[in-house]
Amino acid sequence: MRRVRYESAGGPLFLEEVPVPEPGPGELLVRCAAVGVTLPVVRKVTEAAEPVPLGGEIAGEVVAAGEGVTRFRAGDRVTGLCFGHGYAEFALLHEAMASPVPDDADAVTAVALVRGGLVALGALTAARLAPGESVLVTAAASGIGHLAVQLARARGAGRVLGAVSGAAKADFVRSLGADDCVRYGDDSWGDPVDCVLDAVGGDLLTPAVEALAPHGRLVAYSSGGGTVRAYDLLVGAKSVIGFQLGLIARGRPDLYEQWRQELWRLFAEGALKPAVHGEFALADAAAAHEAITSRANLGKVVLRP
Repeated sequence: MRRVRYESAGGPLFLEEVPVPEPGPGELLVRCAAVGVTLPVVRKVTEAAEPVPLGGEIAGEVVAAGEGVTRFRAGDRVTGLCFGHGYAEFALLHEAMASPVPDDADAVTAVALVRGGLVALGALTAARLAPGESVLVTAAASGIGHLAVQLARARGAGRVLGAVSGAAKADFVRSLGADDCVRYGDDSWGDPVDCVLDAVGGDLLTPAVEALAPHGRLVAYSSGGGTVRAYDLLVGAKSVIGFQLGLIARGRPDLYEQWRQELWRLFAEGALKPAVHGEFALADAAAAHEAITSRANLGKVVLRP
């Protein structure tokens, strides 16, 4: 089979021929029909000291199941997060990280919707969003952010704002139902909000905290890092909360399944519409990464093995 790999920090990415892997205990062997490209994986290529497997969101058909698998069998269509080599024609997916794909949805929709939607729902839940409260979503045009904007509205937010890097993204986010958008470089991000869902971190973490109203909550779910001064939290009784979906998948499978069903229900009702920026062949994985690093993407970037 073909898969994408790299040998040194920064790449280049290249295709190689390797044997199809065999599923171990609790694993599914999936023939990949779509692979989601995420910022954390792109950052690993540029920042990790040693080359790492290019994992990420995958969707496709189960062709074999390892020992102990009980929820899936060959022929089932699934999506989930692959921690090993996911940029490939076949990939291994742990059963705990797998979700079934409805018959009326294709693989690209599943990759664009499920993982990003689960993160967005989890962040909104961690923020304890109450009906009528205001929400600001950073990276609002991203694969997760554009779903978070829609989900905040679906969960009763009174005002939804997006924070973006450019005018084209602002237009895109408004088309999803956001009340307005701010630019990262703006002197002010407008009226304070009750919740911030932050996918950027780094230098933008400070203005994101400043955007919170008293008693506001910021949920950080990015890999961008950043530092918050305790005094900035104390003066407004603000909170910063970390969210990591893998902990939910492993420790609260009931909640993971509840969120998954909510996503597909909202999709079926037309209240949640995943957007795909572009589909790239495995051989064009570098171009897919460039769409992320250049901040050009509006919605999800997908590889098609």
